[in-house]
Amino acid sequence: MHQITGKSVIGLLLALTTAILWGMLPIALKIVLDVLSANTITAIRFLAAAVIVGLWLAARGKLPVTKLLLQPKIALLMLIAVVGLLSNYIMYLSGLNYLTAETGQVVIQLAPFLMMLGGIVIFKEKLLLWQKIGALTLVAGLLLFFNERLIQLVMQAGSETKGVLLVIAAAITWAAYALAQKQLLVNYSSKQIMYLLYVAGTVCFIPVSDFMPLLTMSYLHWALLVFCCLNTVVAYGAFAEALHHWEASKVSAVLAVTPLFTILFANITGSVFPDYLQAQQLNLWSWLGALLVVTGSVLTALAPQFVEYRAARRVRKLQRDVY
Repeated sequence: MHQITGKSVIGLLLALTTAILWGMLPIALKIVLDVLSANTITAIRFLAAAVIVGLWLAARGKLPVTKLLLQPKIALLMLIAVVGLLSNYIMYLSGLNYLTAETGQVVIQLAPFLMMLGGIVIFKEKLLLWQKIGALTLVAGLLLFFNERLIQLVMQAGSETKGVLLVIAAAITWAAYALAQKQLLVNYSSKQIMYLLYVAGTVCFIPVSDFMPLLTMSYLHWALLVFCCLNTVVAYGAFAEALHHWEASKVSAVLAVTPLFTILFANITGSVFPDYLQAQQLNLWSWLGALLVVTGSVLTALAPQFVEYRAARRVRKLQRDVY
């Protein structure tokens, strides 16, 4: 079993780096979507990530052994992971076509919650009381976030409804990918799995992409496209390194604040570049909803550690009583 280094400050800084990068990502994607299709952006991101991670693995002599993919069980898990992650990328981007960056980031918070439910169903993991409370808080937060638009979302199938449904579907497929990756870690490292997924994504999306707009893009769009390409590699690298130094539950709790970073950066970007992005105007209930979504995510992430802490306290108390 992997043992963390216990360097909490480094773990916190790395987790915050990931949260900030993921918070900025939908804003950059939203602007780049003005000139490139979702398929094209996804293809370029996968290609860049495949090259960077492939070179990193090759330099260390750790490229994945593809013979393992001939085993039916591993092949099936890899297929689920490929379909799940590729679907997640394209549906999230497609959803952003109809939503603000802030709304997309709040709704995608369903992804870790759905992964947790998948772990309960597939791996027979137990749902703790505080995780149940966290789940209810998250759902309540989503309802509050859409407070004024909730009836319209349900009763009138407009563009925002389509966007929300696409992002929910993206969350479901991400959970499927994450659960498949969890099993694949028995045979491959996380970087090897991601490399195979990036290669598969490149092969799938390049044929259905249109690269002609690249010739007429502005410097700003080019800069944001490069940022989107590097974001995945750097953010996931910081995330993996954070897990090396800090408990997974604490890292997940820090990542839960990602929607708040998105709202913050959207307002900053909207004021600096009003021609490219208009920040969403949130009322008090929407702000409360966003905070509840974050709180629910934190509760579900920290619940196992909280239970372990209370159990350890009881053991220490019993030991003191005995002696």
